[in-house]
Amino acid sequence: MDYTTLGRTDIRVSRICLGTMTFGQQNTEAEGHAQMDAAVDAGVNFLDAAEMYPITPTKETQGDTERFIGTWLKARNNRDKVVIGTKATGPGESFLHIRGGKSRHTKANLEEALDGNLKRLQTDYVDLYQLHWPDRASNRFGQRGFQPVEGETFTPLEETLGALGDMVRAGKVRAIGLSNETPWGVMSFLALSDRLGLPRVATVQNPYSLLNRTYEIGLSEISLREDIGLLGYSPLACGTLAGKYLDGAMPEGARITLWPQRYKRYTGKSAVRATERYVGLARAHGLDPAQMAIAYLLTKPFLSATIIGATDMAQLAANIGSADLKLSAEVLAGIEEIQTEIPDPAP
Repeated sequence: MDYTTLGRTDIRVSRICLGTMTFGQQNTEAEGHAQMDAAVDAGVNFLDAAEMYPITPTKETQGDTERFIGTWLKARNNRDKVVIGTKATGPGESFLHIRGGKSRHTKANLEEALDGNLKRLQTDYVDLYQLHWPDRASNRFGQRGFQPVEGETFTPLEETLGALGDMVRAGKVRAIGLSNETPWGVMSFLALSDRLGLPRVATVQNPYSLLNRTYEIGLSEISLREDIGLLGYSPLACGTLAGKYLDGAMPEGARITLWPQRYKRYTGKSAVRATERYVGLARAHGLDPAQMAIAYLLTKPFLSATIIGATDMAQLAANIGSADLKLSAEVLAGIEEIQTEIPDPAP
């Protein structure tokens, strides 16, 4: 397992991060504990969570993911051995059940969010605290172009960053990060950090996979020039790049089988066409398609870690094993050829 540091901090993490959003929905507490045990045994020291998890979010299960991590930390007594990243939910009509809908990024709301994170995780600090998405209109979650909202108001970034700074000074947070963010947002936070002497963003958690390489367009330059690493989520595009949905297959219990409308961006014609070719390339070279897809992402210098997820132990082992796979020049060239010939992959 390879390791790196988050941004300009001294926080050392494995380049494979275990995503936990299935804990509490597709995975039981015991299964979540088993996944974390296996991941740590394989060299993974980085866990990613959020107050809104598990996915798909519901009032009944909200917070269970962090609670499962908390009971695991207490049972294993290993808090100092793992790096925990979690998030504060952003505003949205679908999340009114979280903190009574108080999810704007105000000082009071963020303090309430963090108190809840810490209580569920049974810890007195988190290593990386992230804003799950912006408190403003932005092109996120697959939206390609920015659509301004007339008369829009949002929490001033100064207030948001100041609140995060207070958390860092209080010792409740070691580093801060953004998620589902745009180049404008990242650079605005950086400018405020420099001007006001507030904590510097260490990471950006955005989608990044063979079916979504939009991060490379503007944000990758920021990552490299400003030392803000990408934490790439959905590296298998909800499992599609494993090839398990090809030819109309809908495996029982799989994410797209359970929630097809939520993830239809990965099942459009261009996405299916690209997936067929990526899977074909992997098999032609004797590779597991999912491992090839993850290993490719790990070649990118702007990526700090890729966030994997799994619903069973075999899937987990295969995804973690991607860290040891070195792709040949021929495979890398084949991937780029596919990307070039299919100009409109799924967002």
